[in-house]
Amino acid sequence: MFTHLDFVPLFIAVFTAFFVAVILLVIMTPLAHHLGLVDHPTERKTHKGMVPLTGGVAIFGAVLIASVATDVWIKNGSLFFTASAFIILLGMLDDMFDLSAKGRLVCQFGVAAIMAWSAQNYITDLGDLFGFGSITFDIFGYFFTLICVVGVINAFNMIDGIDGLAGGMSLVVLCSVVFLLLISNNGRAIMGPMVVIAAIVPFLAFNLSWKGFKGNKIFMGDSGSMFVGLTIVWLLVEYTQGAEIAMRPVTAVWIIGLPLMDMAAIMYRRWQKGQSVLRPDKQHLHNIFIRAGLSPRRALAAILLMGSVYAGIGIVGELLKISESIMFVGFLVTLVVYSFALQNIWIILRYVRGSKVSSVS
Repeated sequence: MFTHLDFVPLFIAVFTAFFVAVILLVIMTPLAHHLGLVDHPTERKTHKGMVPLTGGVAIFGAVLIASVATDVWIKNGSLFFTASAFIILLGMLDDMFDLSAKGRLVCQFGVAAIMAWSAQNYITDLGDLFGFGSITFDIFGYFFTLICVVGVINAFNMIDGIDGLAGGMSLVVLCSVVFLLLISNNGRAIMGPMVVIAAIVPFLAFNLSWKGFKGNKIFMGDSGSMFVGLTIVWLLVEYTQGAEIAMRPVTAVWIIGLPLMDMAAIMYRRWQKGQSVLRPDKQHLHNIFIRAGLSPRRALAAILLMGSVYAGIGIVGELLKISESIMFVGFLVTLVVYSFALQNIWIILRYVRGSKVSSVS
């Protein structure tokens, strides 16, 4: 399991990323207020006061500095950081000026092109999803990758609605990736995701006001949620394609299953109502949990638990080598059930509450 795993370089890289992230998170707070990079309370945002939106910038800066200082590079590192710099800039501009959804999409496809064409990190094989042999791509793989990259970026951007959610879900996914790398004897490859994990943890500490980190509230911002989305899809494509893969593509889909399903269900519901699928609303999973009576912290815990279950299913399927077609059909069935449940959530909740009342009486 720990083949080719160097603990000393790993510790140095992780410590550097964590330490740099803490420093950047602190020093960027006054800078955020000076630049106007702050989040104001609105009808959809119920936080108090103006909160800096520099969490994503700090995470990116910590990953970049730690990678350069300790020579820990994700494959095609220079292109990864180039693409990441563009997505961070896009997120900052969106946070400051509320860019149009179509404008964001165009820029996101440009970033995806850096990954697929420039870095040659693209999908060539989806595995045996239907039981008739592996689904392989030629040049179409580039275009399919663009769609997947933009989809994952927006999935993590859309799920970022309460404190700790995007960061926490990122940790669930990245820790799952690290575990799969270890059991597949790709120990050296964990350096990249571990550095990202180390940079996210301090942000969560400030964002959730953990003991010792109170008094410096900070949000991830669109730059942060899009950066972690890009990082995750970059790593998942890298680790599922090529001669020596760490996991099958269907496993990667399950690992990020909850953000994908939430995005798909929301976009489908908006389309049914004749609304723009990119139009923001308060119908996300966390909104539903809070309206159902859960506190934000309990909603966070419930959603992260759900995300962990999805990732766990993917990991178990990988360990037991369950048929890819079975795993894929299971995912599609779960997606349909998830979408149906969200569309009828208030009917379901009324029925459950009524049943409880009846059973008690």
